[in-house]
Amino acid sequence: MDFKTWKHPALLLTSVGISNLGAWVYFIALNLIVLDRTNSVFAVSVLYMLVPIAALLTSFWSGSLIDRVDKRNMMVLLDVARAVLIAILPFIDSLFVLYALVFLINMGISLFESASLIYMTKLVSHNNRQRFNALKNFIQSCGFILGPTIAGLLFLIGSPAFAIYMNAGALALSALILFFLPDLEKRTTFAEAERLSLRMIADDWKETLRFTHKHRYITLVYGLFCVMTIFMSGLDSLEASFATRVLAFSESTYGFLVSIAGVGIIAGSVINATCTKWLSLRFLIGFGAVTTPIGYLLFATADSFFVAAVGFFLLTFALSFANTGFLSFYQNNVPVSIMGRFSGVLNVAESVFVIGLTLSIGMLAEVFSIRSTYIVFSLGFLLIGLITLPIVLNRTKRTLYTLTVEEEPKVS
Repeated sequence: MDFKTWKHPALLLTSVGISNLGAWVYFIALNLIVLDRTNSVFAVSVLYMLVPIAALLTSFWSGSLIDRVDKRNMMVLLDVARAVLIAILPFIDSLFVLYALVFLINMGISLFESASLIYMTKLVSHNNRQRFNALKNFIQSCGFILGPTIAGLLFLIGSPAFAIYMNAGALALSALILFFLPDLEKRTTFAEAERLSLRMIADDWKETLRFTHKHRYITLVYGLFCVMTIFMSGLDSLEASFATRVLAFSESTYGFLVSIAGVGIIAGSVINATCTKWLSLRFLIGFGAVTTPIGYLLFATADSFFVAAVGFFLLTFALSFANTGFLSFYQNNVPVSIMGRFSGVLNVAESVFVIGLTLSIGMLAEVFSIRSTYIVFSLGFLLIGLITLPIVLNRTKRTLYTLTVEEEPKVS
């Protein structure tokens, strides 16, 4: 890698890694704090429900704000704000106030993810995006494995509250790293930005819907990725129950199974990062869209630890291909000027369906059985993958997957 080319992307990846690792520590510690205070599983489950609800309520208006302000400065401000709110959490006695702060933190996470995606798109050139996205996937998957381990070590040294403070410190460090990244826009500050209004948000939605109507193929491909995310969220909600109740795995065995899933996504990310010259975006999307649900189906039909482990490894291995392919396609074909609004509009629909499908799967599992529900929805997921394959392999659209640094994004 050329040091000059990758200096700033490497700083950005470092910031993302620190923030992601801290997020795992924070959320595990927060679960333990709420469980200790309430002794209620439902109280803990509310924390998980706050994530899609915050994303849903934020997505309505976030694109209108993000597309009009300096993304780097916004990311720094959001990291600092989240650090302060997280540091306050251990001092809160009221469960309602704690939920309110967690809700605000989740809104900040949603805003940060949207802003960082646009900043990444501007910072990293076309011909380096695929490798950058693979490395980002790798770093986030390392957090998936190392986060719970580090949380456990911090609990041995101190307490869940101590782990919370460490996460606040990690976010402050992440903000400091972001501050040294280049200011690519140098234009609108929050004070200078046009004030948000219902009229502005409505006009932005109309503009975005016009873009989606004009560029239907791009919208369709990104929409299929959203559908994949919806199915994965719904199926993942049954994962622990299926492993412990249906397959009768102990908690330690299930934990080992999760570690295998982490190894799968790391292996896939390493291959993606090192073989970008040989892996086309069409292959990444097609392979990921079909093989990920096959992994879920293997897990759904498993009758032994070995088969379940193969399914877990395969689904996360393939998911790393899908994530890299879909994200690179999105960055190459959606103009950065409307990227925040475009993702915001589709994320509203995604969040609604995530909540709806998760509730539906949970109720169906109660009425019928966990295994039958898991198999049926895994088959539905596979059907989506098989639909995606011919769409992605459409020869008339192949130029959308082969952009180079000298080319402008071509939309059709």
